[in-house]
Amino acid sequence: MNVHLPDLAVTEAFGQRIAARLRPGDVVALSGGLGAGKTTLARAIIAALGHDGEVPSPSFAIIETYDPPQVRLPLVHADFYRLERPEEAEELGLDHYREGAALVAEWPEHAGGFAHEPACLAITIETAETGRIAIVEPGADWLGRLP
Repeated sequence: MNVHLPDLAVTEAFGQRIAARLRPGDVVALSGGLGAGKTTLARAIIAALGHDGEVPSPSFAIIETYDPPQVRLPLVHADFYRLERPEEAEELGLDHYREGAALVAEWPEHAGGFAHEPACLAITIETAETGRIAIVEPGADWLGRLP
């Protein structure tokens, strides 16, 4: 499924639809080149979950966590760009962070990927002449609740 994202308002609305369907254990895996809009969509999801205020990019910290009541459900926002090998995600304690939480993962391929997980909503963002295109590939657990 492809979603046209011509501007920030549509991207934020798409993030709201994802957030409305997000459950603990889910993964939203955001792929795309530098500047494609992964962090923008991640911020829209986090804001729609109830976070009020700035959402820092986890580029340097790698993992940022958000907990209720700040957000509707426990959330991990990770940016795996700086990982050199997938094993580093395990060394950071990613499995521990994910317990009972949803995960929004930028650059998921640097952490070994999550598309094999049934609760993964894989989204590849590409630039287009009229904004961006989100190519959405749902895992089995997302069928019937696509944003």
